Amino acid sequence: MTRSLKRIALVVALGTLISKIGGLVRQLVIAGAFGVSASYDAYNYAYVLPGFFLILLGGGNGPFHNAIVSALSGKNEKESAYILTAVKTFVSTILLIIAAFLVFAANPIISIIGPGLSPEIHKIAVIQLQIMAPIALFSGLIGIGFGSLNTRDDFMIPAISPVFSSLVLILLIGIFWLQEGSLVQSNQVAIRGGVILAIGTLIGALLQWLIQLPYLFKKGLTRLQFTWDLHHPGVKEVLRILGPAILSSGMLTINVFTDLFFASGIKGAAAGLSYANFIVQAPLGLLSNSLLIPLLPTFAKLNNAKDRESLIERVRQGLILSSTSMIALGTIFITLGTSIVSLIYERGAFEGNAVNIVSSLLIAYGVGMPAYLGRDLLVRVFYALGDAKTPFNLSVIGIILNAVFDWILIGAPTPTGNQMPFNFGAPGLILATGAINFLTCIALLVKLNSHLGRLPIKAWLFDILKLLIAGFIAGLVALTINSSVNWPDGFIGNLTKLLISGSISLFIFGLIGDSMGIKEVKDLNKLISKKVINR
Repeated sequence: MTRSLKRIALVVALGTLISKIGGLVRQLVIAGAFGVSASYDAYNYAYVLPGFFLILLGGGNGPFHNAIVSALSGKNEKESAYILTAVKTFVSTILLIIAAFLVFAANPIISIIGPGLSPEIHKIAVIQLQIMAPIALFSGLIGIGFGSLNTRDDFMIPAISPVFSSLVLILLIGIFWLQEGSLVQSNQVAIRGGVILAIGTLIGALLQWLIQLPYLFKKGLTRLQFTWDLHHPGVKEVLRILGPAILSSGMLTINVFTDLFFASGIKGAAAGLSYANFIVQAPLGLLSNSLLIPLLPTFAKLNNAKDRESLIERVRQGLILSSTSMIALGTIFITLGTSIVSLIYERGAFEGNAVNIVSSLLIAYGVGMPAYLGRDLLVRVFYALGDAKTPFNLSVIGIILNAVFDWILIGAPTPTGNQMPFNFGAPGLILATGAINFLTCIALLVKLNSHLGRLPIKAWLFDILKLLIAGFIAGLVALTINSSVNWPDGFIGNLTKLLISGSISLFIFGLIGDSMGIKEVKDLNKLISKKVINR
């Protein structure tokens, strides 16, 4: 069993890595071809709803995937095929109606999401949404297929299928870029470029579903027939799980709606947010999996009154480790943001102005990084304790506060003008999210204190303050190095600066954290030193 789990983990990790590499190349091609032009700015508004369906409903570990895995586990081939056929019939009907609605209501939908868009960007976004509307249907079929294959121990196809979407976009955009060259950002080809982005995304989603079909037919998990049966126990089980899961996932989309709503009046903001978020999510996803996944089973095992002390210690360990990694990463983003953005994106249409926009957003992300993983960690502690209501309630409150903070930090715009003497622009939207994450962490800690008894919250916060001081000093050292050295221009200069300044910053951060008596930092330093010596 252990070997089997290791094999599965290896297959999923390999497939995910391949998909991530494909996603990186796709993003680099988009950046080179479109920069922060109208075509890609519009795409980020048009893709909100299709993206919600494709990523959250059609993605691995999404609501459809989890519901199917739960319902089909232990079922024989014949019963599984019947349940899948009935579920697909019902889901396809609902999603087909939604897809048709997106086509006919594209104009008002874009007006709601982006009320401040220019007429040109609005027009492109409407066309793109109409083209991508069928993704709503494909997403349900993809998610159901992923879950079906996983129940039959087929993990590679679900893990690598996103790379095919990336390859389609890379091919179509690459051809378009070669044909149009420097005209990509001009008005005369903006609509055509937007259409290419939308068609590539649609074909990619269709391809993800088509790739599944031979394997589903081979394993007897799909039938070409219409079956309407909502009374079958297996179908009821799938639908029972789907409801809450989709509702919970929808909270993320509402936050995206909110940010894009306020970003619509800021030129290039939506495209910039997408590029900056891609840079953040790569290391954040890796760190999240490395830190949270090993801790979750531990939280669940310690959910007994006699194990409270051990659980509290594990929560503290998770908080300090997540804070350590996020503060160190945030320091890098703040001090080397421009070099990182330039190194990854600066080519083709992605020029100096685009670098400035995205680097300012990456720096804003760096400021809010300390609370990112902490919030996710605490939410999972509540799930382990059997309390899903508290995180959900705080998410709803967070959405409301996020809208208020967004409005304030971009100057509190009204029909009569801005009501605030400051305006942070697009970075203000990211700072607002960071503030909400911080407040949510505090609220979760307070509620956790009532669940587990007296927690040493002050001691925990004092350790995190020490880490913040270490990050501040490490950042100052990195800034000093950056300004005092005459770095070469271009790719080599940015890479050299990132490697040297980043390494010194991390070394200083670890040294100070160790000297301040942070046990987890001391253990990490010992682990790293041991690996270096062994090599």
